[in-house]
Amino acid sequence: MDRGNALLQASEILWNEWQHGTVIPSLSGDCRPSTRAEGYQVQAAIEARSAGPLFGWKIAATSPAGQRHINVKGPIAGRLLRERVHASGSRLSLARNRMAVAEPEFAFRMRCDLPPKGLPYSKEEVLAATASLHPAIEVPDSRFVDFTIVGEAQLIADNACAHDFILGDPAPNDWRTMDLSQHQVRGQVSGAARSYLREGSGAAVLGNPLDALVWLVNELSSLGITLHSGQVVTTGACTVPLEVLPGDTVVAGFGPCGTVFASFSD
Repeated sequence: MDRGNALLQASEILWNEWQHGTVIPSLSGDCRPSTRAEGYQVQAAIEARSAGPLFGWKIAATSPAGQRHINVKGPIAGRLLRERVHASGSRLSLARNRMAVAEPEFAFRMRCDLPPKGLPYSKEEVLAATASLHPAIEVPDSRFVDFTIVGEAQLIADNACAHDFILGDPAPNDWRTMDLSQHQVRGQVSGAARSYLREGSGAAVLGNPLDALVWLVNELSSLGITLHSGQVVTTGACTVPLEVLPGDTVVAGFGPCGTVFASFSD
C-alpha cells in the first residue's frame, strides 16, 4: 500500500471510531502516521468526510502541564468540524464521550484570509486580521483507548482530540485593549448533588491567547494551509479541565468578555 492510501485508511478508521463512539489502542503499523506532517494529512482526509465547510481550528497542549499529560513537546492543532459546533446554552450528550471534560477557552473569529507565506506572521498582522473574540467551551474526546501514550503524530491524526465545541457571543470590541494574559476565567460546574468552581487565566494558553492564535496561524502557514475569513480558532484551556457528569451544567465566565454555558445529558 502506498503512503497516501495508508494515511487515507487511517482517516477512515478514526472517522468510523468517532462516529460510533468507539476506541482503538493505536493505528496499525501500515497506516500509522510517523510525523507531524503525516498526522495533518490524516486530519485533512477526516475533514473531507465532514458534511459542511470547515468551521475552524483548535489548539491542544497549550500549557506545560497539558504537554506533559499527553507526552508531546509542544502544541498541536486540530480541525473544528461544523456539525460538531453548538450555540451557548446547548445540551450535549456524554454517551459517546469517554473524556467527559469541558474546557473554558478564548476563541477568535477571523476577518480576512491569512494564506501561507515565507516569513512568520507577526502578532500585529494576526490581530489586524481578527474580527472578534468569543468566550467558548471545548468538549474534547479521543479515538484512542489511552491518548496519553500514542504519541504526537497519532494525536494530530486524531484531530488533536477535537469533539464538540460551544461558541458564545462576541465580546465587546474593547477586548483589543485588554491584557488577555492576565484576564481571569471562571469555570463553574453545577449538578444535582455537587457544585465546584475552577479559576484560571489567559496565561495558561501559551502565556497569552493571542500568542496561541499566532502560533496556529504560523503552524498552518508552514503546512501550506490558509486560515480563512470567518473561521474560528479556539486557543486552549484556561483552567484545569472541568470533569462533567450527565445532569451537569457548565458556565464559563470571562468577565467583561462574556459568558458561555452548556448542559450535559446521558
